[in-house]
Amino acid sequence: MRKFPKPSEQELKEGPQAVSFQIANGNARQTCILQTTLPTKAQAQKYLLANWPAVEKMARDALAMGAFEDGQIKLMMS
Repeated sequence: MRKFPKPSEQELKEGPQAVSFQIANGNARQTCILQTTLPTKAQAQKYLLANWPAVEKMARDALAMGAFEDGQIKLMMS
């Protein structure tokens, strides 16, 4: 099993990490941000990839409802 490095001082100062991604919206792309409770970007990215089907569904549901904030869809990990 892969071990993640300990969070850097910068990451500890920043707190929980967010990871951004895009989904297709017709001929355009919609920017989405997933806020996590994880301390490192690597862990946040791994969480996104491991949970992609559920995260994508949440993003598409938010897109369908028009739930935008500053032109972005913002999601929170559960």
